[in-house]
Amino acid sequence: MHILSLAPTSFFSDYGCHVRILEEARALQALGHQVTILTYYKGSDVPGIRIVRTMPTPWHRDYEVGSSRHKFAFDALLGIRLLRVLSRNRFDVIHAHLHEGALIAGVLARPWRIPVIFDYQGSLTDELLQHRFIKANSMAHAIFRRVEQVVDRIPHAVLTSTRHAASALRAKLGDRVPVQALPDGVNSQVFRPDVLSAEARAHLRARWGIAPDEPLVVFIGLLAAHQGIRNLIEAAARLKAEGRRLRWLVMGYPGVETWQRVAAEAGTLPEVIFTGRVPYLEAPRMLALGDLAVAPKLSLTEGSGKILNYMAMALPTVAFDTPAQREYLGALGVYAPPGDSEALARRVADLLDHPQRRRMLGEQLRHRAVQRFGWEHAASVMTSLYEQLLARSKTQPVRPRRHQQDETVL
Repeated sequence: MHILSLAPTSFFSDYGCHVRILEEARALQALGHQVTILTYYKGSDVPGIRIVRTMPTPWHRDYEVGSSRHKFAFDALLGIRLLRVLSRNRFDVIHAHLHEGALIAGVLARPWRIPVIFDYQGSLTDELLQHRFIKANSMAHAIFRRVEQVVDRIPHAVLTSTRHAASALRAKLGDRVPVQALPDGVNSQVFRPDVLSAEARAHLRARWGIAPDEPLVVFIGLLAAHQGIRNLIEAAARLKAEGRRLRWLVMGYPGVETWQRVAAEAGTLPEVIFTGRVPYLEAPRMLALGDLAVAPKLSLTEGSGKILNYMAMALPTVAFDTPAQREYLGALGVYAPPGDSEALARRVADLLDHPQRRRMLGEQLRHRAVQRFGWEHAASVMTSLYEQLLARSKTQPVRPRRHQQDETVL
C-alpha cells in the first residue's frame, strides 16, 4: 500500500508526537508499505523516510512547537500542498495526525474518495487549555470544543494512543465511526539498559557534573506546564530541604531558560540539570545515566509515550496516576496523585531507599515493554484497519486517479 501520513507539525523534532509518527512510518515500511509524510516546512529530515514539506511563511520561520495563531497559516499551506500532492499521485489511505490533520484530509481529500484514518493523540481543547492558548469557559473554548466534536466524526476510522481515549471516544461517537486503540510503542533494540558500558556511563555522567555514585532521576520530553515540570522542581526542592544527595537530569525543550529561573527561585540549582534538546538517537544513552525516571504529566487525555522508553531502559518510574500512564506501567508503576509534588517527592525517595525494589521493577518493566509494546504489533493493527477500509470502499464508485509508481511528490 501507499500511505500518505499527514502531519500538521514541524516533523521531525525530538518529542513524543513526532516519535509516534516516525516509528509508525518505519514499522509500516518494514512490512513493505510505502509511506510519504506531508508536513510543515520546518523540521529535520530522517534518512529512509520520504518527506514532503509545505512552502514557508515569510513572517514566522522560527516556529517550533505548541499552540499558536500562526498555525492557521501553516495549516492553510498544508492544505494547498495536500491538494497538489493528491492531484499528482495515488495513495491508498491517508493517515492523518492530530485534529488539524483529520480536518484537512477529511474535507480536502473527499473528491479522491481515499479512506482517512485519524490518529488521535488527545483532546484538542484540552491541549489548547494546557498551552494557555484559550481560556476555560470562554467563547473560544466553546468554539474549539464544537470544532473538535465535528472533526471526531469526519474520518472513516480513528486510532487512539490509549485505550482510555478509545473508550471515551466510543462513548461520544457510538457506532458512527470505528474507534480502535493503538498505544504508543517502543523500539526495544534501541532503547535497552546495556546501551552504555560502566566506563562510558561514568564518563558521560562526568560530562554533566554527576558523580558515578550520585543518585540520578531522569526526565525526557517537552518542557511544558502540562508535563508537570513545576511539580518536578517542587519535588526536587522538598528532597533537597531534607538533605538528600540527589540530582535530576531534565532533558527537553523549549523554554529551558524559563524553567532554569523557576528552579533557581526554588533553590534547586545545581541539583536540577537542564540539558536542552536531546536528539532522539541520543535518548537511550542519556536515559541510561539514570537510576529511576519520573513522568509527572498532568494531562488526562494525552498519551505518554516517553514512559515506554523508560520501561525499555529498565528504569523504575514514578508517575502521576493518570489513565494513560497507568495503561503503560500497569501494576509496576509507582504512582502519586496528579499535581501532588509532595507525594511525587515521597515516591522518589522511597525508591531511592530500596535499591533491590528498583532493580526488580526495572527488569519487570523492561519485560512488559518488550512483550506488549513493540511497533511491529502496531504496524499489523494499522495494516489490518487499512485493508478493512479499502475493502469497504471497493463497494463504492471511485473516481479514477493518476498513478505514478515512484513519483516525486511535489
